[in-house]
Amino acid sequence: MPLRHLTPHDQQLFRQYGRGPTVPVPDPLLHHAVARHAAAAPHALAAEHQGAHLTYGELDRYADALAARLVREGVRPGDHVGLFVRRSIPMLVGLLGILKAGAAYVPQDIGLAPPAQLTHVIRTARTRVVLTVAEHAHRVPLPDGHLLLALDEPQPYAPAPRPRLTGDDGCYVLFTSGTTGRPNGVKVTHRNVANILLTEPGGLGIRPGDRVAQLLNIAFDMAAWEILGCLAHGGTLVIRGKDIAAAARTADVLIATPTVLSGLDPAACPRVRTVAVAGEPCPRPLADRWARQAVFHNCCGPTETTIVNTMSRHDPAAPLLTIGRPTPNNTVYVLDADRRPLPIGEPGEMWAGGDCVSAGYLGDDALNAERYAPDPFLGGGRRMFRTRDLGRWTPDGELEHLGRTDDQVKVRGFRVELDSVSSVLETAAGCTRAVTLKRDARTLVSFVCPADVDPDTARRAVADALPYYCVPERVLPLAFLPETDRGKVDKQALLGMLDERVAVAR
Repeated sequence: MPLRHLTPHDQQLFRQYGRGPTVPVPDPLLHHAVARHAAAAPHALAAEHQGAHLTYGELDRYADALAARLVREGVRPGDHVGLFVRRSIPMLVGLLGILKAGAAYVPQDIGLAPPAQLTHVIRTARTRVVLTVAEHAHRVPLPDGHLLLALDEPQPYAPAPRPRLTGDDGCYVLFTSGTTGRPNGVKVTHRNVANILLTEPGGLGIRPGDRVAQLLNIAFDMAAWEILGCLAHGGTLVIRGKDIAAAARTADVLIATPTVLSGLDPAACPRVRTVAVAGEPCPRPLADRWARQAVFHNCCGPTETTIVNTMSRHDPAAPLLTIGRPTPNNTVYVLDADRRPLPIGEPGEMWAGGDCVSAGYLGDDALNAERYAPDPFLGGGRRMFRTRDLGRWTPDGELEHLGRTDDQVKVRGFRVELDSVSSVLETAAGCTRAVTLKRDARTLVSFVCPADVDPDTARRAVADALPYYCVPERVLPLAFLPETDRGKVDKQALLGMLDERVAVAR
């Protein structure tokens, strides 16, 4: 028995805290939910983008025609179809058409992804068919024997095909950002996605007519939360142009990284009633500011556990900002290095189980063996995933996020959790965001926002709270933190800025 080493009390809490509620999922196929809204309210607004509008009836009809074309071209369940687009209305038609054809979509932002990355995606995901728009067709490095279809070329109407699909068929293939090496393709199933988007709190209470901002890069899994989470509930997707704030101003629901959200002013978004953040640690001041206006969900989960697998509704009066509890039909285990459950309150590595666990990496058996493992707690052939997130259970059953295993560094021989240093900096007067990085074997450096934060005061806050080896050598105030194309803090750019400043100082 995997829990035998725990006290009876901890065994009980391990089961109680680590298992999300068991609830039915209305439909294992998201595009069926979208089709039901199209049938019930064909004139309802599905999306708007820079003055263009699309109703649910139009979206369903265009996607049917595209799906029929894809099937004529030989696309079948189990296939992967490239969706190389920018944020747009054709993006939605392509996404839904691929799902209706029975295939999984493979999204890339054609305006941002370099040719080498697109070539890697096409090869790894075996996307024999790629969808784009005519304007960007020249950017697609299409191999011989592959087919490129332009989404802005009208397709003759044809009834939608009816492929036989189950929840275990692929919904999308997401490629990780590749910041730690080559991007890995993660196959995510319909069951995975429906489980988070069609249950609460993952459904975010979205109702027909609600306006959901679409702010994020389509290659980022949180964009699936925006797009499919909106359309599966009959909402209106407000697709942003270059001005993020303009889309957010008219939205009821925002889904974002903390970095993207920090660029928005709650006072300028009076309609927003629900906010969800994930993708990187959320600063407490940011969570408090938005939670005073809206229902604020702080969430966590890598791509491999399907968008997020823990969620917490934050209260500004709460003593801690946590990542909450497992979402429905999911589990979280805090384990030691030997994969044994730790007593409640002890820090360890979080493993995720249940319906969130994706189908694995494409073409990488070694990585699958390293990151996925049989789930001894659920049994029955289920698998669990090693998130590489560190955490511990609070006494009342909330998960406290303690950083990433790859954010633990050694400085002067001591182990330091970089996120812990940043969290202390964010308690300093006026500081709203902080990032701490290791510069060399003896030195940490921190970046704080806004630009008028006093660096000496910020350093003193760390010195008063943490051991001397955690105190950054330099604290650099910035007006804003640079972003990656996925809306996260660009740590490489920060180190480059530091090097430039040092060179100028010399």
